[in-house]
Amino acid sequence: MVKDAFRAKLIKLVIPLTVQFFLLCLVPVSDAVMLVSLDQDAMSAVSLAAQVAFVLQLFNFAITSGTSMFAAQFWGKGDKDSIEELYAFCIRLSLPISVVFFLVTFFAPSWVMRLFTSESAIIEYGVGYLKVAAFSYLMIGTILVIETVMKNTELVKPVTVISSATVFVNIGLNAVFIYGLLGAPKMGPAGAALATMISYAVSLVGSVIVQRRAGGIRFRMKYFFHVSEGLRREYIKYTSPVLANQLSWGIGFTMISVIMGHLGSDAVAANSIVAVVKDLISCFCFALSSGGAILVGNELGAGETELAKKYGSRLCKLGLYSGIIAGVIIAASSPVLVRVVSITPAAKHYLQIMLLMCIYYMVGRSMNSVVISGIFCAGGDTRFGFICDTVTMWAFIVPVGALAAFVFKLPVLWVFFILNLDEIVKLPVVYKHYKKYLWLKDLTAETSD
Repeated sequence: MVKDAFRAKLIKLVIPLTVQFFLLCLVPVSDAVMLVSLDQDAMSAVSLAAQVAFVLQLFNFAITSGTSMFAAQFWGKGDKDSIEELYAFCIRLSLPISVVFFLVTFFAPSWVMRLFTSESAIIEYGVGYLKVAAFSYLMIGTILVIETVMKNTELVKPVTVISSATVFVNIGLNAVFIYGLLGAPKMGPAGAALATMISYAVSLVGSVIVQRRAGGIRFRMKYFFHVSEGLRREYIKYTSPVLANQLSWGIGFTMISVIMGHLGSDAVAANSIVAVVKDLISCFCFALSSGGAILVGNELGAGETELAKKYGSRLCKLGLYSGIIAGVIIAASSPVLVRVVSITPAAKHYLQIMLLMCIYYMVGRSMNSVVISGIFCAGGDTRFGFICDTVTMWAFIVPVGALAAFVFKLPVLWVFFILNLDEIVKLPVVYKHYKKYLWLKDLTAETSD
């Protein structure tokens, strides 16, 4: 009975979320495919420039993790007023961050690109991309908060429909602006940025319209300017470790791109393609993590601790299985992918070996994503993730990878191998902490003033 209920709830959440994540991953795929046909350096430039959006997403992920953490439990309790208060508060948090990223990338794009690479051709392409992409950064935070609230209030399908429409708009406009079709100017990388900006605008307008028509949760301006001290206190208490975790892990992850970015254009090109493949294949893992967090959070908010514990156990098993399947898919598809991409022979050699190295990485990534970002966050057990990721990234991966690349001058593939050990290194520690069940916690009990 419990197993059937779990399966039904999970399918209802995970299938649309998988579709959403998969379609969103198609955007960088279309960028890579279209740009590499023009110039390998153009593709590499967009891949590196996109690290700015990645860092912005770290802040947004922390905000939306807190949103999801509390919204799921409030929804399980049937407390809509608190969700509306949370909603406005999170929008207010996201806006100033978006403005800062806009100002930096619009007024200092060359400085930003030089952080990632010393290749002049790549920098030139990247500057053109960032000058346009900066405007999309103003919208990302608000969109993600709206989508998170919708997902946690049983509006997953509308979110998927909006995301799907946005992706198709983005891909279509990519072709128009990158290649100069239908009378549009041929813009190359800047065209990809323009397509992304327009698609974000479509997503924002669509999300606002759908949410208003659905009724239920509304954006209340009174909560934008005033939030109860209890909610503010508990939100900051449980979200601060998530932000610290995201910044620690994310800046470390960005340093990996910096290290690879200084190993030559062939290494950058191969690593750019591998990054897209890993994200594309990980879509189910991300959906499982996101959907699992909602499921566990609902039960914790409703006071069903034992049921939440059972759900966590089943999610762990599914995380392991999905990681193994993801690795098998990469292994099976790698020969075809290496043949079809238009990059130099040296870059193809790197790509072939890098893809095979990703097999072990995917198992760890899937398990850690489901447990840390899904189960732990659902119950507010966020401090552990911060400590685990910080130690793994900054005590091992980044320093050892930098030494391997710049001091010992190891071959590119050895450097890549070292830089992709993080998920496997922390996996045993993560599972051991999961078994302590510190994540079985009702967060809503302390949010009242």
